[in-house]
Amino acid sequence: MKINKILWLVAALFVVGLSACDSDDKQEVSDQKTAAAEVAKIFNWRMVTTWPPNFPIFQEGVERFAEEVKIMSGGRLNIKVYAGGQLVPPLQAFDAVSQGTVEMGHGAAYYWAGKIPAAQFFTAVPFGMNAQGMNAWFYGGGGLELWREIYKPYNLVPFPMGNTGVQMGGWFNKKIQSIKDLEGLKMRIPGLGGKVLAKAGGTPVLLAGSEIYTALERGTIDATEWVGPFHDLRLGLYRAAKFYYYPGWHEPGTALELIINDKAWQGLPDDLKLIVETAARSASLLMFSEFETKNLTALETLKNQYNVEVYRFPQEVLDALRKLATEALDEEAAKNAEFKKVYEAYNKFRVSNDAWNAISESAYAQALGR
Repeated sequence: MKINKILWLVAALFVVGLSACDSDDKQEVSDQKTAAAEVAKIFNWRMVTTWPPNFPIFQEGVERFAEEVKIMSGGRLNIKVYAGGQLVPPLQAFDAVSQGTVEMGHGAAYYWAGKIPAAQFFTAVPFGMNAQGMNAWFYGGGGLELWREIYKPYNLVPFPMGNTGVQMGGWFNKKIQSIKDLEGLKMRIPGLGGKVLAKAGGTPVLLAGSEIYTALERGTIDATEWVGPFHDLRLGLYRAAKFYYYPGWHEPGTALELIINDKAWQGLPDDLKLIVETAARSASLLMFSEFETKNLTALETLKNQYNVEVYRFPQEVLDALRKLATEALDEEAAKNAEFKKVYEAYNKFRVSNDAWNAISESAYAQALGR
């Protein structure tokens, strides 16, 4: 009798074990099917930019990014890129991605200052950090996390993707010998730099790149900043104004951005997310390197072939502009709590970065007598 009970218990346990194994096997098969379905799924996305078609480095860099994502994903994530105006107007890229009309966009955060004043910190700050400092802030100093926090209400996930490096100070129709020479000056200059010019008595003007040359040539504006020697040469600005100034105090390290609709982003498998992030970092490196190499050769062309003289802003002008920049930033911070929050975070990192830079990059440049 006892033997029968023992055998019955063993049999019962065996059946339960089989059921459990069968359940585990079914779950494993289900998980495998889910994983296989994710791997097999093809994502066809659209991406809009703020750049003109075939715009060197900018638009071309975005096209290269899309191609690399396609290759690395084995064709599982295909991104069709539309230049500004081909699908939506250039400055509506933010809204198109935010609303889910398209999945991705590329531009510069300061274009959205009217919606998010604090967004300007994620592009460039007058007398702020250069490209190296901006990357350090994004990837190691909490800048990217703060950026994503600021964009979250707009259903956007931002990524750094490109940097122009230190831009030129711009083209002027007269010499700038004192801060008073900026009074009454009509200059095409965007973002926070425009607010600084206004405090100096000038008039900031917003113009699309395609309108700059004509406006400068006809005297509609007295000066313009654009990007750097490479793009300035292509636009022919040396024919419209003869005083070419440096440094680009208004944009010392202009970061470009990739924005992705949050719902679309959350729908990507983890491996495709990693591919996008990696490709964006790769694009940042390549675009910045292209700016550096093409600017240096274009500057030689401007000087040697077109006899362009390059002038440094007088130190007293830079000192005055720097003071005005601080005033402009403080005034904006007093009006907007979010702006103040990002300003304080940016400044905290910048101070530490400047202290390190003083005994690293700057010290080395001084050692070389530069």
